[in-house]
Order: sequence, then C-alpha cells, then structure tokens
Amino acid sequence: MPLAASDSSPTASPLLFFPRLVQWQRSHGRSGLPWQGTRDPYRVWLSEIMLQQTQVTTVLGYYSRFLERFPDVRALAAAPQEAVLALWSGLGYYSRARNLHRCAQAVVEQWGGAFPASAEQLQTLPGIGRSTAAAIAAFCFGERISILDGNVKRVLSRLLAFDGDLASLAQERRLWALAQDLLPAAPSHDEMVAWTQGLMDLGSSLCSRSKPDCSACPGAGLCLASAQGRTAEFPVRTRKLKRSTVEWWWLLLRRPDGAVWLERRPAEGIWAGLYSLPTYGSRAEGLAAFGGEPALRREHEALRHALTHRDLVLRPLELDASALRQDAAGPGPAAQAAPGLWVRRQADLDLGLPAPLRSLLERLLPA
Repeated sequence: MPLAASDSSPTASPLLFFPRLVQWQRSHGRSGLPWQGTRDPYRVWLSEIMLQQTQVTTVLGYYSRFLERFPDVRALAAAPQEAVLALWSGLGYYSRARNLHRCAQAVVEQWGGAFPASAEQLQTLPGIGRSTAAAIAAFCFGERISILDGNVKRVLSRLLAFDGDLASLAQERRLWALAQDLLPAAPSHDEMVAWTQGLMDLGSSLCSRSKPDCSACPGAGLCLASAQGRTAEFPVRTRKLKRSTVEWWWLLLRRPDGAVWLERRPAEGIWAGLYSLPTYGSRAEGLAAFGGEPALRREHEALRHALTHRDLVLRPLELDASALRQDAAGPGPAAQAAPGLWVRRQADLDLGLPAPLRSLLERLLPA
C-alpha cells in the first residue's frame, strides 16, 4: 500500500525523507571514493560486489589493483579464473570472485560487452542480486528504484517502524514496496545517485545497529521507531543463524629445499577452487595419509579465521616430504593428492589463496 502523506502520527510524513536524505548526503555523505562520480556500470558493479560484507578501507586497494589488471569488462571476461581468484585473494567470500568472472563473460557474450540498463535485466546476470542491480541501475542509469541491502533494511524498518519479520520473504517484499513508495514520481538522475548513496552512508554511520545517533539523522522527526523509543527493536528478524566452529588439520608438506605443496580445493564449499594445504578433519587421519608420526617435523600454532556463519580453527602440521615422490603430479600416490603444485618463494604465491594460508606462507617462505 502506498505511503500516505499524513501528519496524524507523532512524526511528519515519511515522504519527506527523500529530499532530506538527498540534501544530507550532498552535505555530509561520503564523497571522493574512486567509484563515485562515475556512471560507468563496470566500475560501479565492481565496487558494489567488492563492498558486499566488506569495509570500504579494505576494498580501496583491491579495487585499484583490479582496474589496473582488468580495466574493462572485456579484459575481465578474457582472463583465466585463476588470475581473478589470485587478485581477489584475501578479500574473502570467494564465490563473489567466481561470479564476478562469470558475470563479465555473460555481459560480453549476451550483451555485447555493454551492461543492460535496467535493474530487472541486471538481475539476470550471475552474482547480481536485487539490491545490487538496483544500485547499478540508480547510479548509472538514473532508474527510479530503491536499494535494500542489510544496512538499508535497518534504516527503513526504523523509519517506518516496520514490524514485519524480515526472515520471511513475503515481509521483505513488503518492505521493498514501501521503499519504492518513498521515492518521488520523477526524481532526477542526480537525485537518485544521492538517495542511493545516502541510504548506504546513513546505514553505515548514524543509523548504526547498537547506538544510532538519532539527533543528527536526516530522518529526525520522521522516524517512527525513534519517536517511539524503539530503535533497538528494528529490524525484526526472528530466525537467528547460529555460529559453529569447525576444526581442520592442515598438512604442510615441505621438501628439503623448503618448497611447500599446495593443492586445489573442490569446486564447492569453503574456499572453493582456491589453492590450500591438504586438509583433514582429524590429526590422525591427516598424519596417516602422509607417513604417520615419523614424518612430523613440528606442529605450528593454531590459526583462527572467521567466516560468515562459522569459525575455523586451522592446525598446521609440518611434515617431512622427502620420502614422498617429488614430481609435478603431486607429493605421492599414497596421499591421493588433488591437482596441485610446489611453491618455494613468496613470488610463487600469485595464486588464489585463503587469507590465513597466505599469511602463514609469507612467514615461512623466503622473499
């Protein structure tokens, strides 16, 4: 149902939020970031994918390196996936990198190298969800459409005191419709840019999860949750994801020359397609595959790495690989090793590697 411009509530109409947010963003929002001020959908798309669940400060270096290596969508589409994963290494959520590559190829093959100009069409591309498609369409093409990522759900559910459970797809759709109702009939392209960026900026700053600064917010006097003293209650989400802890044993096979064996992980699951150490669910299983206790050189300090919904405890065991076959096919038939390679120096690490493994190898291998 469209929002009514009524003053019957303790606050003024939420329809005033659009002009206020646009003005606030222009005065107080983020500006000067390398992906701002452009209407090039390739650059905007790249930044939007990188910024998913990742801090701006982290993305800055990766973004510039990606553009240097892959200056346009055709260059990215033509690259081998291994080169894309290597450049993404350390940024996390590696399915984004695989989808990034697939999406670039789809843009070239299906759209002649030009991104489609509507959010509806953008959503047909690999790795582009509804909110990301809306952001690209608003920033690049001025489409009258609102984003609704995690931070924006918090902003708008507080503004409207939206009590629908966002664990429900039907309730999320309701909030999407209400977000659209906040937009004027014919906003300019510049207004859509400021509105879209403003929602992102507000959700990452003043309208924080635990300590929102309601007095400085452009929604002051409009926000129903703030007026009712209920900001902590929104957004409503009854289904909570429980974190779990997984323990892995990493087998660090070292030859006498110091080289370390890496093998490619399966195409599905955690760190899919990246290079890693042979991985086992127990110490005994790992040692049994590579010569048992006599092959053990040392047990390195455990590493801890947080994923979205679980914590990994990684326990590297350094083994003497001198008794194993040292050819290009792998460390030896007894281990039933996956395809892989030996690395001797840090210069060999231009590969797609999980962040904790890259950190470990940079400590162990010479420059």
